Amino acid sequence: MFSGLPCTLHLATPVTMSKSKDDINNESAFYRKKMLLSMVIPGIFVSVMWLVKITELLFEFNLSGFGIYPLTARGLEGIIFSPFIHSDFNHLFNNSLPLFFLATALFYFYSEVAAKVFAWTYFLTGLLVWLAGREAWHIGASGVVYGLASFLFFSGIFRKHFRLIALSLLIVFLYGSMVWGIFPGIYKNVSWESHMLGFFSGVMLALWYRKEGPQMPEYQWMNEEEEEDTEQGTDDEEKQKI
Repeated sequence: MFSGLPCTLHLATPVTMSKSKDDINNESAFYRKKMLLSMVIPGIFVSVMWLVKITELLFEFNLSGFGIYPLTARGLEGIIFSPFIHSDFNHLFNNSLPLFFLATALFYFYSEVAAKVFAWTYFLTGLLVWLAGREAWHIGASGVVYGLASFLFFSGIFRKHFRLIALSLLIVFLYGSMVWGIFPGIYKNVSWESHMLGFFSGVMLALWYRKEGPQMPEYQWMNEEEEEDTEQGTDDEEKQKI
């Protein structure tokens, strides 16, 4: 019955979705290298913190006078030096681990803006403490720690990027209890101003740099929905004209 109609069958070439072994190895090597590079600046920073404390101990002198003393000319130098100075090894250890982890996360996930964010967190926190802190010597890297934690948390939310939001949730899980440190009277002999102003600096920087660095990915289905909405709106307009 259908003998007069030619019938041809085209076999589609199968598309291989899986990656080759070489591609997987190259990708793994890339991310390992990126992780190692992300640890360089945090590692150097923490190492200098420990070197300063060991030197202070060996030569038996106190470097607290190089901290921040608000609204004094001498206290200005503390904006640069105070994050490297700690009262004891317990203070140093408590700042070293979170600083290394948070700074590494910053350089890994926000590599395009990490250097600028780290530098601004460092200097902006110190300057704000100099302007608004109590009349006392403020030392330690906890202001930088709070700034980095705040940036990583709010930046993921502002960007609406699901992977960065996952990082935000991890920050809350690991360091959520830090929030109590921004309130006065919770901990004794602690610069809560450094914590609060570091936290504030992180929020401001997350807002300022929200358009730079990693952005929320656009998926094809999102574009298709936008096109369907546009077409639907055009059809509705044509019907109204008719």
